[in-house]
Amino acid sequence: MGQNRLLRVLDGLERDGRADAVIDAVGRGVRALPLGGVRDALHGRWLGHPVHPLMVQVPIGSWLSAGVLDLRPGRSREAGLLIGVGLAAAVPAALAGAVDWAELHRPQQRVGLVHALANTAAVGLYAASLACRVKGRAGAGRSLGFLGMAAVATGGLLGGHLAYRQASGANHAEEVPHVVSPGWHRIGAVAEFPAGQAVRRSVDDVPVLVVRESGGELHVLADRCSHLAGPLSEGTIEDGCVRCPWHGSVFRLSDGWNVRGPATAPQPAFDARIVDGHVEVRLPTPDREVSGRQQVYR
Repeated sequence: MGQNRLLRVLDGLERDGRADAVIDAVGRGVRALPLGGVRDALHGRWLGHPVHPLMVQVPIGSWLSAGVLDLRPGRSREAGLLIGVGLAAAVPAALAGAVDWAELHRPQQRVGLVHALANTAAVGLYAASLACRVKGRAGAGRSLGFLGMAAVATGGLLGGHLAYRQASGANHAEEVPHVVSPGWHRIGAVAEFPAGQAVRRSVDDVPVLVVRESGGELHVLADRCSHLAGPLSEGTIEDGCVRCPWHGSVFRLSDGWNVRGPATAPQPAFDARIVDGHVEVRLPTPDREVSGRQQVYR
């Protein structure tokens, strides 16, 4: 029953819209930060998945280690050093989390806001703990440190809910190679794909984006954006790329590569060919990993 009550509380956070005005204001502020190319680095595009979960290991590990030392009398100085390391590492980790949070769905943002508040409380408690240690008040410093660890645990629980229950940061196109059957699939006559326009079709019930260039070359990508499953077929086609209409991720049509975040994973790209005036597509075979870059004729 305890677990069910906890899940009800977490599910209630997803539906509670009382802080939506705050979310809108903070989200606009985060998106307006002049980060340039650093924004994609903070999203983790270079890593292939969000970098925030990696970055938080430093403050969490430092603070947990400080808590272990605080269990032994006379180690407050060493514990204070670890707390300082955690505080320094928390700043870039929080910034990475903020740029991810600003590009989430509203229910995810609601949980993420409380997650951020818990972690902000942890930072405040650990900062106060460090100040007490510097002033020689080791007992108060230890107490505040343990309170900070409780706040970190709460933030971690909410972060886990975001990542695993709400699939924040997950690759929403990962299943495509597992559910599309091998071989060629006919998806329509060539005339059904006007040059330069995004057209949506399905392959084994998997939506795909089809774009035919004016020269006849075909590009086919999985339609659901890897970031949060936005419909790429409703996005903007420009300079050989498609821009997701939901959060602005940009993918190269020729191979699905994510050239701009917040998406950290590329889109699955399909081979395409024209047979008897009809378009056929298939997923590349293992020995032709980049074959989706070219149209295949027979």
